[in-house]
Amino acid sequence: MIVRSLSDVPAVEWGSGTSHRLLTEQDGMGFTVCETLVRQGTSSALQYLGHLEACYCIGGSGEVVTTDGTRHKIKTGTIYALDKNDAHHLIASDDEDLLLVSVFSPALRGDEKHSLSDDGFSRY
Repeated sequence: MIVRSLSDVPAVEWGSGTSHRLLTEQDGMGFTVCETLVRQGTSSALQYLGHLEACYCIGGSGEVVTTDGTRHKIKTGTIYALDKNDAHHLIASDDEDLLLVSVFSPALRGDEKHSLSDDGFSRY
């Protein structure tokens, strides 16, 4: 059995916020669970080519925007799943942080960091 608290794992700065990676590849579960904070007013172009991701909002609000411009409002109680390794923009609202529980399959090593830039989608 694995029992772990947020205070047991360091926050990983990923560019527009932090990620506490509560379960990683070394735990042998086959998936990763993170608490992900997206700082208010930020926008990140993201795509995970080697991982599927689902995010469940537990606080705050924002949007996920697809490459065709479709906007999906995110608020507490909303889940979104990137079931096709979808490129997307993750945007936190201007007035509050966005707090997510993120699940990745297969598992992350735990030390991955984004390379956010204006010229493309950050990938790992």
